[in-house]
Amino acid sequence: MVEGRGEVTLIEGSSFCVSDGNGDIQTGATQGLFFRDTRLLSRWRMLIDGHPLQGLTVQHNEPLSATFVCRAAPGPGLADSAMLVRRSRHLGDGMREDVVVLAAIFQFYYLRLAIFFGCLGIFTRLIRGEMVERSLHYYLLAPVRRELLVIAKFVAGVITSVMVFGTAVFLATAFMYLHFGQQGMQFLTEGAGAYHLKAYLGITVLACLGYGAVFLALSMVFKNPIVPAIVFFGWEAINPVVSPLMQKLSITFYLRHLSPVDVPAQGLFALLTVVTEPVPAWAASLGVVALTTAVLLLACYRVRKLEISYTTE
Repeated sequence: MVEGRGEVTLIEGSSFCVSDGNGDIQTGATQGLFFRDTRLLSRWRMLIDGHPLQGLTVQHNEPLSATFVCRAAPGPGLADSAMLVRRSRHLGDGMREDVVVLAAIFQFYYLRLAIFFGCLGIFTRLIRGEMVERSLHYYLLAPVRRELLVIAKFVAGVITSVMVFGTAVFLATAFMYLHFGQQGMQFLTEGAGAYHLKAYLGITVLACLGYGAVFLALSMVFKNPIVPAIVFFGWEAINPVVSPLMQKLSITFYLRHLSPVDVPAQGLFALLTVVTEPVPAWAASLGVVALTTAVLLLACYRVRKLEISYTTE
């Protein structure tokens, strides 16, 4: 990678790309994406609320790739902006650029908050809710093994949560890219957007499986599952800073390795993060399934000894 006059140049064989320090490619200049001295791309800009990004720094990865760390323009009446954007650009078979905005929204807000607390409400309701409404004994008196009852309720909760959160992920991703018209449609259907969407939907399914099993088990062990759920939330949050062995006892650890775009920690949390070896997608998926199975077995064992006294519930 070459820098000069505030410009950044990426080189890979007969291809090279020249852009501004914020990653934008401006028209009417010497910038662009070139292959054998032929300009293939003369304009490439990213705007947030109609304003270009403010370049902060460029991370030198290798001659054919770089990461542009930028921030959005401050809003009206504000001196600074709290939105950071990382543009990871790579030259290979063409030019690929991953923007971390959507990945950060999905990982830090949707996955760790919306899906987490959504599953908390759905799965704790399956057993504990029946106890509160004094209707669980009807199921326990039925000529059906209690283990099958737990599995059936778990499957029902998974179907519900996957339909709700999977639909939300699909619509959020679609609306974000379709906003850019034909280019956004092509990226979503023919480019990397389709792969990203499939990955986010797969992560959503696995998150519903893992979190659902944990919350279902907690509702059978504790009269008030909210308190242990908050403890579990804290464990998921600090997972990146514990030892590599302990990280494997977390659902977040496996889901993080399935994300199509890496979102590194920022600030003090980045200094404390314990870097682990990359986990293949198949191994990460099996990790979530294994944790889910182990917790479900615990729930099935617990339901055998479950006794109901509505006077104490």
